Amino acid sequence: MDQYAVWGNPIAQSKSPLIHRRFAEQCGQTLDYVAMLGDEQNFEQQLRDFFAAGAKGCNITAPFKERAFRLADAHSERCLSAEACNTLKRLDDGSLYADNTDGAGLVSDLQRLNWLKPQQSVLILGAGGATKGVLLPLLQAQQNITIANRTLSKAQELAEKFAPYGKLRAVEISAVPQQKFDLIINATSLGLQGKTVDLDERILQQAGAVYDMQYAKDTDTPFIALCKRLGVAQTCDGFGMLVGQAAHSFYLWRGVMPDVAPLLNGL
Repeated sequence: MDQYAVWGNPIAQSKSPLIHRRFAEQCGQTLDYVAMLGDEQNFEQQLRDFFAAGAKGCNITAPFKERAFRLADAHSERCLSAEACNTLKRLDDGSLYADNTDGAGLVSDLQRLNWLKPQQSVLILGAGGATKGVLLPLLQAQQNITIANRTLSKAQELAEKFAPYGKLRAVEISAVPQQKFDLIINATSLGLQGKTVDLDERILQQAGAVYDMQYAKDTDTPFIALCKRLGVAQTCDGFGMLVGQAAHSFYLWRGVMPDVAPLLNGL
């Protein structure tokens, strides 16, 4: 049976095995997909052994996305721009092809929500790896992007790096202009500590829609909870992005694009 996995540390909480089993059933594919705990010291060797044993592909999650990127032999354009990999595929010659489907997962979920119109103004909160992973697909979707970060220099680095692909600017969180953004995306990890971005609440109140790239199991993320308290009508967490990026990984491996709607309704 074709072998696949998701590698991370921690990994027990991952929903990826369930998602990919559902995709396989839906698409009439036979495969085995498991969660694998990566070792901080020996991750590269673990991955080599995994593929040497005949595995066809895997997903990569924190904290190994940059290390998997460096281990790969070839990369997609969106993977190169992100400098991080969430999907590996073993090619027929044994080499490893790296992709990053995070941005595609976000874009497809925004399209599902009907929140993605050309030339709309998008505010992204945070300038870390999560933001870097989604900028190229968002710019290819013709979004005009403002990156806001507590440290301005980090946002400026991303704005300069991605300037050839579209319209974007960098600002400090404290200096976000008072304007109506069509979409605000939280790409920070502050929710993991129960915190939210220190952003002028009037900017959130004016937003057409807000999206948190994180998700929580049975409740709203702190960012979504704040936006709801402020009366923002359209809010969504990142579970659809998780399912979306998995669908694009599945397509890379199997050549079949799953329908995400049954999973989002069922889970």
